[in-house]
Amino acid sequence: MHGGTRQPPSPQLLLQKKIARVTQKRKKSSAISLSSACFRRAAILAGHRSRGQVRSVGMAANSRRIVFVTGNAKKLEEVKQILGAGFPYEVVAKKVDLPEYQGEPDDISRAKAREAAKQIQGPCVVEDTCLCFNALGGLPGPYIKWFLEKIGPEGLHRMLTGWEDKSASAMCTMAFSPGGPQDEVLLFKGIAPGKIVDPRGSRDFGWDPCFQPDGFEKTYGEMTKEEKHEISHRGRAVRAMQEHFLKQAEQDS
Repeated sequence: MHGGTRQPPSPQLLLQKKIARVTQKRKKSSAISLSSACFRRAAILAGHRSRGQVRSVGMAANSRRIVFVTGNAKKLEEVKQILGAGFPYEVVAKKVDLPEYQGEPDDISRAKAREAAKQIQGPCVVEDTCLCFNALGGLPGPYIKWFLEKIGPEGLHRMLTGWEDKSASAMCTMAFSPGGPQDEVLLFKGIAPGKIVDPRGSRDFGWDPCFQPDGFEKTYGEMTKEEKHEISHRGRAVRAMQEHFLKQAEQDS
């Protein structure tokens, strides 16, 4: 804070206001189901305009649920906290065994979303996370899970011992598939620049203790949940996805 300078509202506050507007519109009109409208819109964006295809996607979403494909309870909890209680979907988790794809992050996310939708036979969201060290040309990147399992946060820090450049970027991609094998997969990304440091703070969540976002003196592991959600790569990606669905709901109301 600088003197009397007025701070702009946070992204979370803006989304909460938008949620309130959408909820009010839903009370005034029951003509369109929010979930079927959103998923129908996603199908139209993908170019599937035949009546049968659009109807099948809408019917799959009539439960007003979003299936988040994950077996990680902490990740599900974090996503729900970021979305907030006012998000007009029930987010449910489903564990699905997916192939270990290799390639560029966007290609991996799309492939995972299509395969997950095929297995659960309906719309779903999958998440993919990258931690990219600039000194190593982007590694570990999408393979951070396996690096973390083998060497832990201390090992990630030691990987950069020989480099002066400790900068890194954390990236989260939320990939939504409307359910059909030819449907367009929508990607929602969040990126947080930062640096790799000697681990500090809680070790409850992956590599949080060794990643310090730019502009902060704390690692993710030292932040409160609220602080982390406000600026994290996952927080930004989830809010981008949330914004998309709320915007579609406003247009279709």
